Amino acid sequence: MKCPYCGYEESKVIDSRSADDGERIRRRRECLKCAKRFTTHEVIETIPLIVVKRDRSREVFDKDKLTSGILRACEKRPVSIEQIENMVNEIEAKLQSSLEREVTTSQIGELAMEQLKDIDEVSYVRFASVYRQFKDINTFMEELNKLLTEKK
Repeated sequence: MKCPYCGYEESKVIDSRSADDGERIRRRRECLKCAKRFTTHEVIETIPLIVVKRDRSREVFDKDKLTSGILRACEKRPVSIEQIENMVNEIEAKLQSSLEREVTTSQIGELAMEQLKDIDEVSYVRFASVYRQFKDINTFMEELNKLLTEKK
């Protein structure tokens, strides 16, 4: 770390503390040449997730979009906001922990349906009907039959 006063590149850490709820580390340093002290902040560098949409366009992953889609599916259902937030956080964590920097909307949709199936089946069917773009009542019934078969 370069000293902001003299430009010397060697310093020693005097004190380290967690800051911003553990999101960063605050370090007090002392320059080994001029002995002046300065503070640095260390943060984890994150690489943004890119979502590849159906039309092949790309955009940065938006947690709020996923949350609003799941909220719509869970409307008037016994699913708490806390459950939805946990679901979205878990999905985001799975995506971030994969080595892929680009994910498709279908990967995100499948992860969301997997979570919804365990929490509320009606919300799952609602989400699936929009996500899978059911063309008619037959495709809708096929999904319901699959769900009933898995339940047995």
